[in-house]
Amino acid sequence: MLPLSIFSVNLMSDHLLLLASVLVFFAILITKVGARFGAPSLLLFLLLGMLVGADGLGVKFEDYHVAESIGHFAMTIILFTGGLETSMHETKPVMKQGILLSTLGVFLTSLLTASFIYFVAGKWIGPLGASFLGCFLLSAVMSSTDSASVFSVLRGKRTHLRENLSPMLELESGSNDPMAYVLTIILVQVLSSTHHSGTWSMVGTGIWTLIIQIVIGFLIGVLVGHGAKWVLERVKLPSNALYSVMVLSIGFFANGIASLLFGNGLLALYVAAIIIGNKADIPMKRDILKFFDGMTWLMQLLMFLMLGLLARPSQFSTIALPALLIGIFMMLVARPISVFLCLAPFRDLSFKAKGFASWVGLKGAGPILFALCPVVAGLDGSSEIFNIVFFITLISLLLQGMTLSPAAKWLKLSYDADPEVETFGMEIPEEMGMLRDHTVTEDDLADGDTLRDLHLPHGIRVMMVKRDGRFLVPHGSMPLQPGDHLVIIMGESDD
Repeated sequence: MLPLSIFSVNLMSDHLLLLASVLVFFAILITKVGARFGAPSLLLFLLLGMLVGADGLGVKFEDYHVAESIGHFAMTIILFTGGLETSMHETKPVMKQGILLSTLGVFLTSLLTASFIYFVAGKWIGPLGASFLGCFLLSAVMSSTDSASVFSVLRGKRTHLRENLSPMLELESGSNDPMAYVLTIILVQVLSSTHHSGTWSMVGTGIWTLIIQIVIGFLIGVLVGHGAKWVLERVKLPSNALYSVMVLSIGFFANGIASLLFGNGLLALYVAAIIIGNKADIPMKRDILKFFDGMTWLMQLLMFLMLGLLARPSQFSTIALPALLIGIFMMLVARPISVFLCLAPFRDLSFKAKGFASWVGLKGAGPILFALCPVVAGLDGSSEIFNIVFFITLISLLLQGMTLSPAAKWLKLSYDADPEVETFGMEIPEEMGMLRDHTVTEDDLADGDTLRDLHLPHGIRVMMVKRDGRFLVPHGSMPLQPGDHLVIIMGESDD
C-alpha cells in the first residue's frame, strides 16, 4: 500500500485539513529551493502535487467539477490582486499593445498551433486529432498567457524591464483569459453537438458571445471600480482590517454581476481592481496590498497543488512526443509570429523587446483549468487534452519560467532598480512626502557621529532609527553607528 493511500481528497474528508496543512507547509519550504536555483515556485507546487498524487504517494483526487470551481475562485483572487498592484500610469502607454496581444494575439496563436497539430502532430493524439475543430480546441485551451505565472515570475523575481515591457506583459496576461475561455467553450459546444449542420451558426453565435462578454465585462469593471472608489472614500470602518475584506467583496461582486449579465467576470474584476488600486484613496493601502499578496500566494499554492494532484504522470508516455512537439512549436513559432504581427505597428518597441515578449508566453493554471472544460463536458478525447496541456505547462514553466531573467539580461532589457524601501510598517499619506530608508556607513560619520552631524538637506527628516532590532526615537545629539537603519521622510518643510 502506498504511504498516503488512506487519503481520498474530498470536501467532506476528515483528513482534508491535515493533508492541506502538510502540503502547504512543504510547498512554502520548497520556495527557498526555487529561489536558490531560479525555478519558478509554481512549477515546484505542481511537481509537489504530482509527487503526492495517485501515481506518487497515493493521494487520490479525481473530482474535476470541484477542481474547476476551486480553480476559478483562486483565479479571481490572483487576477484581482494583479489589478490592484497594476500602475495605470505605467499601463496607459502600452494599453493598445496589451489589448492586441490579449485578443488578436491569442486567436492567431491558437489558429497557427491548431494547423500544426492537424497537419503534423494530430496522428499521435487519437480521434481528437482527426478533425481540425478538435485540434483547434486543444490549441485554444493553451493559447492564453497565464496571469498567475506571469505575475509570479516577473514580480516574484523583481525583474525590471525596459521599454515598458512589464506593464504590457502583465496587462496581456491579465486580460487574455476571455478570448481563450470563450474559444474553448464554443468549440466544446460544437464538438458536443450531434447536429453538425448547425456548426457555422454556433460559431457565429460564439463570436457574438465573445464580443458581448468582453464589452459587458469591461463596462461592469469600470462601473464597479468607480463605484467602489466613491464608497471607500466615504465609509469609515471601525477596524482597518475590514477595508481589506470590503475590497475583496467588491472584487467578488464585480465578477458575479458581470457573469449574471452575460459578461466576463474575470475581466470585470481585473478592470475594477485597476481602478480601485489607482484611483481610490483607501486608508492603510499598504496593509491591504499585503493582505492580498498573502491571499494570492495561498491561492497559487492551493490551485497548483490541486492541479498537480489531478495529474497522472503514468499516462504521459503516450502523449509525451506530440506534447513536446506542440509545446516547442507554440513557444518558438506560433507565439513569436502572433506577437510580431500584433506589435508590428508599434515602431517604438525594439526587435529585442518584441523577441522577449514572444518568449513570455508562460503557461500555468489557466490553460490547465480550461482543459477541464472538455473533461467536465464528457467530450471524447478530453483526457488526452488535459494530459497534453499539463505536460506543455510543465515544459513552459521549466524552459520559459527559469530563463526569463537570464534572457532579459542577455538582451540588455533588464536593469537594476533601486532597492525596496524598508519602512518598518510605517505608512504616510502621499501628499506628506516619500518614505525612504538609509543604512548608515563610515563615510556618513566622517564629520561626526551624531544625527546633527549628517547635515541633511532641507526638507529631509529622520523619523526613526532601527538598531539591532530595537526602534529608537531620533534627536539631534543621538550618536549613530555604522549599520543603523534610518527611516527618512522627504517632503516640503516650512523652516
